[in-house]
Amino acid sequence: MKKYLLVVMMLAVAMIAAACGGSEGTSGSGGGSGESKPKTLRILTGGTGGTYYPLGGSFGDIISDSTDYKATVQSSGASVENMQTLKSGDAEMAFSQTDIATYALTGESMFKDNKIDNVLGIGTLYNETVQLITTDKSGIKSVEDLKGKKVSVGAIGSGAYLNAVQILEVHGLTVEDIQAQNLSFDESTEGIQGGSIDAAFVTAGTPTAAVETLSAQNKVVVVPLEEDKVKALIEKYPFYSEDVVPSGTYKIGEDVNTVAVKAMLVVQDELDEELVYEITKSIFENTDKIAHAKGKLIKAETALDGIGDLKLHPGAEKYFKEKGVSK
Repeated sequence: MKKYLLVVMMLAVAMIAAACGGSEGTSGSGGGSGESKPKTLRILTGGTGGTYYPLGGSFGDIISDSTDYKATVQSSGASVENMQTLKSGDAEMAFSQTDIATYALTGESMFKDNKIDNVLGIGTLYNETVQLITTDKSGIKSVEDLKGKKVSVGAIGSGAYLNAVQILEVHGLTVEDIQAQNLSFDESTEGIQGGSIDAAFVTAGTPTAAVETLSAQNKVVVVPLEEDKVKALIEKYPFYSEDVVPSGTYKIGEDVNTVAVKAMLVVQDELDEELVYEITKSIFENTDKIAHAKGKLIKAETALDGIGDLKLHPGAEKYFKEKGVSK
């Protein structure tokens, strides 16, 4: 009887130990941190009419196939909102413009009283082209022509808003000089189509889905930025670079000069190093699986271009060190 009780007690202890061990075995994709991982990895993108959203869908599929995590994609108000959401812990990974990420991590501009201190970079992806969109019916041919017009300057909480403010600034204008509308990309192009607004600032990779939809039934005009204004903008805000909307995009007949910032991926700093390493590797080594034209521009070799003083997550840093990529 004593032997029987002893065996039962030993089995009970073994079962308890196994149960405790099982709760720790869910750490990130072989990361070995011993901490339990979330069942899903939440990726914040932008509006459904922009570039972040479809790219996020591809990234989610790649991550889900390459790691133990199930990645889910959420539409959002884009860069500013994404940084704030990561700070609150309501998502683990997000898209952002490099300028907005810089402001967030240094506590400047719209983050002056809300500095973000729990977010690190994975890497940059491609140029985020600042596009001033209208149609031939509006008669708008320059930024100065926007005065008094109804213009979408981007959704509240989006990077496009600040880009619009800065471009207006170097042209001697403010948002008070226009009838500013805070619309998403889809709402902006629908407004241009319906005649409720005259033009819209759209900061996104080209071609942008919402603008492509507009060009199907309208002669789209991408308003150019003059060379002297581009230089003035870059001198004051060094995170901008010269860019071009190529001929043929939205059926336009010639290249249009403008500026761009960089799109990048950021993550919460508490994510497991091995998990972020695997996320970084899976994205940059499976770009052929990205179902968007921007996939061709996403390369490990250029992933640290434009990242400036933004700090990388140790997992991403490990991957780029292996690839021999440095700032």
